[in-house]
Amino acid sequence: MDHNPIKIPSPLLSLVPILVLVALLFVTIRIFGSDALSGGSQVVLLTATAVCCLIAMGYSKVRWKAIELAMINNISGVATALIILLIIGALSGSWMISGVVPTLIYYGMQIIHPSFFLTSTCVICAIVSVMTGSSWTTIATIGIALLGIGQAQGFDDGWIAGAIVSGAYFGDKISPLSDTTILASSVTDTPLFKHIKYMMITTVPSIVITLVIFTVAGLTHEATASDQIAMYSASLKETFDISLWLLIVPIITGILIAKRIPSIITLFISTALAGIFALIFQPHLLQEISGLPIENMQSQFKGLIMTFYGSTQIQTGNPDLNELVSTRGMSGMMNTIWLIICAMCFGGAMTASGMLGSITSVFIRFMKRTVGLVASTVASGLFLNICTADQYISIILTGNMFKDIYQKKGYESRLLSRTTEDAVTVTSPLIPWNTCGMTQATILGVATLTYLPYCFFNLISPLMSITVAAIGYKIKRINEKAESIATD
Repeated sequence: MDHNPIKIPSPLLSLVPILVLVALLFVTIRIFGSDALSGGSQVVLLTATAVCCLIAMGYSKVRWKAIELAMINNISGVATALIILLIIGALSGSWMISGVVPTLIYYGMQIIHPSFFLTSTCVICAIVSVMTGSSWTTIATIGIALLGIGQAQGFDDGWIAGAIVSGAYFGDKISPLSDTTILASSVTDTPLFKHIKYMMITTVPSIVITLVIFTVAGLTHEATASDQIAMYSASLKETFDISLWLLIVPIITGILIAKRIPSIITLFISTALAGIFALIFQPHLLQEISGLPIENMQSQFKGLIMTFYGSTQIQTGNPDLNELVSTRGMSGMMNTIWLIICAMCFGGAMTASGMLGSITSVFIRFMKRTVGLVASTVASGLFLNICTADQYISIILTGNMFKDIYQKKGYESRLLSRTTEDAVTVTSPLIPWNTCGMTQATILGVATLTYLPYCFFNLISPLMSITVAAIGYKIKRINEKAESIATD
């Protein structure tokens, strides 16, 4: 083993791989658009990793074995997250085809009234996003339907899109099914449900303020009723067997989460339970998915397995609703898994080369108090979101950059994981060139800067994170020794 100390690169030189990453991502996203996650971003990450390795081996004299080991350690660190992502793919398919999500949407849409349209839109998108774990799917499906309803009722596009995005990213932020939630917890070594519970301290006040604003705006707006809700409700009821019995699945899932059952076990049980309910309530849909001409146990079994692992398309007679109830299964998670593996290679190279340490050393001098530490994390996360144009990469880089600092200061890892989500996940759709901002603007047909002022939840969350840090509520240090270090 080589014990020769490496030559730590300067903060300026350490920024070179990140600048290369930003430049190549900018070009890639301009060319590929929302399809950048299908391979372009992954290639860019590996290219930036190669630049980092070149500097590390040429300038810092780091051995390749050390870099390789750091990459392996990083990837092994998120191995659980990758397994969870695969199970989530199966769960999202089974929850949709079993009728769990359609039932929630069906009853959720019944509460829409013009005076409370914005509030209802935010709540419905939040519920769907929590249940599916995907803001993109929520916005691309129920979001489009709600946009049409809102336009018919005379609301401005900015207000409607703001309510949709606020609700969708509330779910994306706190859902145990969300890949960003899983990623933030795994990168910072924080148990998933512990991370979610701690986020409630900043998330609940943020969404409450958001709903108050939307309620006031809705009550002061005169709008006409729309028949689209009735049309969607009728189509859902014709396609699925809508039943309150299906709500047993999310209820049991909630109980398992409350009892702190490990994530993988909870998600697996929930997926299996939804699969059983699919066999009971939606056998005709499983037969349709299987493609077999005769409805029997063989076709239903084949349809169920296909629901777990592959893409499904259910014909409802309504093109928008077809998109809403389509699923991707486990295979739909592969681009995210691929991206995470490539990003962990980049993070490993940056760590082994000493570049991350060099960059974070600049931040340390500004972190004398808790509020300074959290504010610096928020600013860094937002900066990386702007620079890298991708929330996954920003979460990974923010987690890696600040993990050691939080440990040295004696703070619990959940403070870093929460701050990362408050800063990165919710601000990604507010940046026009970010993959999220571009995708949502394209899907909704509303420019990013048009809906940005009305995404109150997304704007309030980072500020709430800093506010709670300033108050010091529920922020604990690991031990007294660490506390004395933190106040030095």
